[in-house]
Amino acid sequence: MLELALTHRSYSYEAGGIPTNERLEFLGDSVLGLIVTDELYKLFPNLDESRLSPLRSGVVNMKALAQIAREINLGSYLKIGKGEEATNGREKNSILADTFEALVGAIYLEHGYVRSAEVISKWINPAIVAATSQGSTLDSKTALQELSALLNLASPEYEISESGPDHDKSFMACVLLGSEKFPVGMGKSKREAEQAAAKIAYEILVERDKK
Repeated sequence: MLELALTHRSYSYEAGGIPTNERLEFLGDSVLGLIVTDELYKLFPNLDESRLSPLRSGVVNMKALAQIAREINLGSYLKIGKGEEATNGREKNSILADTFEALVGAIYLEHGYVRSAEVISKWINPAIVAATSQGSTLDSKTALQELSALLNLASPEYEISESGPDHDKSFMACVLLGSEKFPVGMGKSKREAEQAAAKIAYEILVERDKK
């Protein structure tokens, strides 16, 4: 099953038409979508469909899945044709993402949904954090503002300080939510420091809401 999951169609063509990973990819795409949806549904109990959908898209997309494949070194195990090998196919986002989905499909068939979700969630968690910490296409301050409202928290305020000479200033910002003060974010401008601080606060709230 694992060997099948790693067999790209370019290899199949050169090997006389042996089975490829495309059916497993088809299955894995659906399984992965369900696992990510399940994670987001539990992570954000107050978000409606209109906000959950773009967050899911921020995780289940070619670029994000290819990055996960790179992190588990999936490319080195691929069975690809000579043509793809010559054009650096092991590093192509499309091939890596498709192969990762095929791997998910194989794990699901071998071990069922519950065990698959346990394993795959560990792989996709950084991608979920990345998508949610950016509000999936929202800047960090806007994302924090929305999340604070959804969690019935006070509107974020920012405390700014600066240091250094005029030609090389550094700025520090921290988020205040009611009486709670979050860790400092830094930047070379007030806006950059505020965005960094908002990202820190957002990620803390995400982890807290998980528990």
